Amino acid sequence: MTLLALHDLHVYYGAIHALRGVSMQVEAGKIVTLIGANGAGKSTTLNTVSGLHRPRQGTVHLEDEDLTAVPPHEIVLRGVIQVPEGRRVFGRLTVLENLEMGAFTRTDRRDIEDGLERTFALFPRLKERRTQVAGTLSGGEQQMLAIGRALMSNPRVLLMDEPSEGLAPQIIAEVMATIRRLKAQGLSILLVEQNAKLVFDVADEVVILNSGRVVIDAPATELRAHGVDLRQHLGIY
Repeated sequence: MTLLALHDLHVYYGAIHALRGVSMQVEAGKIVTLIGANGAGKSTTLNTVSGLHRPRQGTVHLEDEDLTAVPPHEIVLRGVIQVPEGRRVFGRLTVLENLEMGAFTRTDRRDIEDGLERTFALFPRLKERRTQVAGTLSGGEQQMLAIGRALMSNPRVLLMDEPSEGLAPQIIAEVMATIRRLKAQGLSILLVEQNAKLVFDVADEVVILNSGRVVIDAPATELRAHGVDLRQHLGIY
């Protein structure tokens, strides 16, 4: 079942044509990984889905619901949540306060407590540091917190923008293991990732952007079987 569908998106920054007819789908319970060199339009795609950018042409649908003109906070209420590039935790708030900020769409305290329990089960380190100020956490811990904060709103689709950026290899492995666990729990994920190896490790489908256009959209297993070198599409030679 298609959960999220982007059709013929054209997005501009002034005179700059950033997305040029981008179309893709995220099936329920699947991970679609979006890759491309810097400036290819990856973050613009996520921000358009989140409602932070408005397309001049094209549509974004969550199942049968058109989200194209829906305000960002309403998109969050419908279950499309973004983990931004660079983590962007609330540095002066504690870990617990950051997580509770992620639950702003929920009003039932029991639901919030259940969300905290699930998040702490996924990230035991956050439970250990729940009273610590977020700005003093390591980069890996802040990434865990950013993901946990997003999960507190009980998303249907999780948008993730380069979660491995700037992290040590051991921490990257932990983050990717978490992403696989979320998929196993049935969460649908649209993931921007620049690490070519990680793309093949977690993706069901790979979408490659070049200058705002989709140039490849194929199952990860098919690309691996044909020996496609993803690095050339990331500007790495």
